[in-house]
Amino acid sequence: MIPKHDEDFYGWAMAEAQLLKEGKMSELDIDNLIEELENMGVSERNQLENRLNQLLTHLLKWQFQHNLQSKSWEISIKKQRRGIRKIIKQNPSLKPKIDSCLIEAYQDAREDAADETGLDEKTFPTKCPYTFEQITDDDFYPQ
Repeated sequence: MIPKHDEDFYGWAMAEAQLLKEGKMSELDIDNLIEELENMGVSERNQLENRLNQLLTHLLKWQFQHNLQSKSWEISIKKQRRGIRKIIKQNPSLKPKIDSCLIEAYQDAREDAADETGLDEKTFPTKCPYTFEQITDDDFYPQ
């Protein structure tokens, strides 16, 4: 018996995969499969936004608290850049979404930078001051 989607997700997913392998299309839980596939795409976009948020937060801190720049900020910046490049490489269909992801991520990063630095949110530009090319450039550190 195939587990129900909302009662045992792992069991359901493995059972659905087996049905696909066996070509038993009429037995598939199509509605839930569609929903899960859509969620997978959204998850990749969210992961890109999260990495952009972390990167932008650290770039803002780097620029606006230059006297507190640290190795850990630099490591975080490098790590997020690598992660962003990897996501885009594995999901090239996200390229057209970069601008909207950057806008969303920057709004959160601005708030996070204010929270983490104790600086007033008005200290930071209302629009992202960096291009995608700049933030993903390993040599770019804002002054």
